[in-house]
Amino acid sequence: MVEIDGPRLLRSLRELRTFGATGSGVVRPTFSDVDMTARRWLVAQMSEAGLEASIDGIGNVIGRSPNPGPAVVLGSHSDTQPEGGWLDGAMGVMYGIEVARSLLADPATAQLAVDVAAWADEEGTYASALGSHSFVGELTDASLAATNADGESVASALNRVGLAGVDPICLEPDRHVAYLEAHIEQGPHLEASGNRIGVVTGIVGISGATVRFRGEQNHAGTTPMSMRKDAAASLFEFGVRFRSRFAAVAGPASVWTIGNLGVHPGAESIVAGEAWCRVQYRDASVQVMDRFADTLTALVAELDDEGPCRVTVETGDRGMVPVTMDPAIVAVLGSAAERRVPGAWVEMPSGAGHDANTFAPHLPTGMLFIPSIGGVSHDFAEDSHDDDIVLGCCVFADAVEAYLTSL
Repeated sequence: MVEIDGPRLLRSLRELRTFGATGSGVVRPTFSDVDMTARRWLVAQMSEAGLEASIDGIGNVIGRSPNPGPAVVLGSHSDTQPEGGWLDGAMGVMYGIEVARSLLADPATAQLAVDVAAWADEEGTYASALGSHSFVGELTDASLAATNADGESVASALNRVGLAGVDPICLEPDRHVAYLEAHIEQGPHLEASGNRIGVVTGIVGISGATVRFRGEQNHAGTTPMSMRKDAAASLFEFGVRFRSRFAAVAGPASVWTIGNLGVHPGAESIVAGEAWCRVQYRDASVQVMDRFADTLTALVAELDDEGPCRVTVETGDRGMVPVTMDPAIVAVLGSAAERRVPGAWVEMPSGAGHDANTFAPHLPTGMLFIPSIGGVSHDFAEDSHDDDIVLGCCVFADAVEAYLTSL
């Protein structure tokens, strides 16, 4: 089996970390100056690894193997959350480059074809999984019209960074045979169980909605309680019922969150005339996700009927449907893990969404996890042990080689 260069992998990861380094974390939002600088650096890294690399018209960095195929695509994302960790997404990108480089350098595997990608905007600065959706041919006018928090559209951002008019690079059905992604777990399960590797069996569906409350703004000192149409009070009542109603229809691993909210005008001496909250829910079962959607619709209608405020719900986002990983890839990842760390790996679901969600309907897809220290992610404190990072890449490389040689 091919051997990766562990110290080289760690050096490259730490160099990528310098683009947007903020304390112990990284701030590298999609299409920012530092994001584009990092993407140009990734082009150079892929080229040095022996790949034909470029940035396509949606911001994806694609490194194409010089070999004709069949080819696997290895990838993840290089953008971060507003306060992100240094490994979320980045590790999977650098695994891909390291595996491609190592396979091409070994005469026994130099004929194998591995294409590598750093997808644009997985984290949703503009539109979640924008780059991978483009690669599989799902880029829409709505995607290009999506905006960031400052109101800049994807189309405007592409023009600003010099990518307007550049063609996107897309999946080639006659070339690409599978998609594999490596990632930190972003949860506590591997560390808590003492396992070194997680082989992902499926990825949860993710859906969300904005619930809006419209009342009547008025003076907080002179408006009797019985006459108030307090949008904030309606929001709080929604939050209480949201938790209990979702618990009643949830599956054993379901999660749901009110992650963002606000009231207007936001002063203690004013009865709020408007309020809103953003909810999200996740489960691996399509049936549970459908129950959540129905429950949310019914709860909003119930509160709207009760008054005194109008309550409405806006969905509108694409979300992610639950997906199952390809059994053959699950098996080859499991075999590779057993070879490296006998008995210290586990099959597990992913509670976070990934670009692999996008690929599963189009290609055989699989994912590998390594432990996250303390289960922390989407935070500057995110980290993993060096030996786990290197081990994960060894297992990943073994699996990629085994899968391609079995075709």
